[in-house]
Amino acid sequence: MPLSLAYAADFPAIADAVFILPAGTRELPVTAAADLPEAARQYVATRLQADDKLISINQYTHHHYFVVADEKKTAALTAEALRKAGHQLHARLKADKIAELYLCDLTHTGALSLAEGLALTAYQFEGYKTDEKSKKPSTLQQLTLVGAGLSQEQVRELDGVLQGVYLARDLVNMPYSHLNATQLAQRFEQAGEEAGFHVEVLDLVRIEALRMGGLLAVNQGSPEPPTFTIMEYKPESATNTKPIVLVGKGVVFDTGGLSLKPTPNSMDLMKCDMAGAAVVVGLLSALAKNKVPLHVIGLVPATDNRPGGPALAPGDVITMYSGLTVEVMNTDAEGRLILADALAFARKYEPQLVLDYATLTGSAVRAIGTEGTVYMGTADEETMLALKKAGNATHERLVEFPLWDEYADHIKSPIADISNLGKAEAGAISAGKFLERFTEGYPWVHFDIAGPAFLTAPDSYRGKGGTGTAIRSTYAFLKGLV
Repeated sequence: MPLSLAYAADFPAIADAVFILPAGTRELPVTAAADLPEAARQYVATRLQADDKLISINQYTHHHYFVVADEKKTAALTAEALRKAGHQLHARLKADKIAELYLCDLTHTGALSLAEGLALTAYQFEGYKTDEKSKKPSTLQQLTLVGAGLSQEQVRELDGVLQGVYLARDLVNMPYSHLNATQLAQRFEQAGEEAGFHVEVLDLVRIEALRMGGLLAVNQGSPEPPTFTIMEYKPESATNTKPIVLVGKGVVFDTGGLSLKPTPNSMDLMKCDMAGAAVVVGLLSALAKNKVPLHVIGLVPATDNRPGGPALAPGDVITMYSGLTVEVMNTDAEGRLILADALAFARKYEPQLVLDYATLTGSAVRAIGTEGTVYMGTADEETMLALKKAGNATHERLVEFPLWDEYADHIKSPIADISNLGKAEAGAISAGKFLERFTEGYPWVHFDIAGPAFLTAPDSYRGKGGTGTAIRSTYAFLKGLV
């Protein structure tokens, strides 16, 4: 069971509790020391004078923890420092075997950030080990936020967003043996039933009828059929007359096809190549659970990419759903092929805005590492700025790349409308330029999450493995549209 959040007006006299103290605190406030014996108070005061940021007191019947907020240059960085403090606190709670914790915020602004960092750190993938010790859930099960400056609605909303992140992380961490395209679609159906949004799964026959040439071409070498999933959340209270469409790359495993990936350290991580799809379902789940008044549609083309049988070959020319022809110069540039069909399909909804998410290029990782996400698009400057602000607020930071007309030269083909492979330079941009050809008629933003979507080493509250990146920031952006 993942950690759940709750709200309370107060907490019991004997309870494990953490207090967030204002930056620069040197003396323990009365409200945080009511039941502490004098010796304990003196100890905490000494640690505060020594500028400790995390202090713990074992009172035998219960524990008290004190986290001192760290004032940074901006409110966003101050919030991020508290998320990281939540990560550090979790290690203490784990050592002390704390099952239920109350959080009292004396800054009146930091509770949600600390809770977020703590809850994201507490996530663990259930996995497939069979020994009883490995199957035991995390000790910490309940986090109750207390006090002024908070409402039950805020806590419930954060919990809904975190549940969406947990869902995305679970999906990204699942291996292909347990999550082929059909099984991924089944997970979407399950999520829709739980959160309250409609799910329709198109099978191979319907995909062929639609002539989705990109998705069908990538699937040619696979023993498993593709799926195309349409998810729709449309509350009666929706404030937008035209829907917002989310598109996610659903390559459940990527060998590179006949352009086989070199190993090690490339193909062995490719269960994560459907992280864009995980973002879409995690976002829809959070929006539906929190009853956000927006009409949102999610589109996920899903398949694995394999070199078997009649697999797509370098030099082949395929006809896409939109009617454009593509010369496939590298079968490992497959994500853009299935995304292109979905982006062209999105036009039928006459969308207000289309956002796509994909672990698309190694170029994006080489450009900015795992610390942020590359984004680009045709949306207006106001939208791009709002997305960037949401990214800063949640510390899922965005770096905008250009889509200048000259980059179209990178994907020219002598025998087809375009090539799926650009130059060695500006690879993330040429991939975006390819997608742009399929986005006529609506504003669009592309997020290349290849860097932060899956981490090979632990990084604070982002953990190791699937991170669920882009869910918290996009949720914040969408809430701003209401």
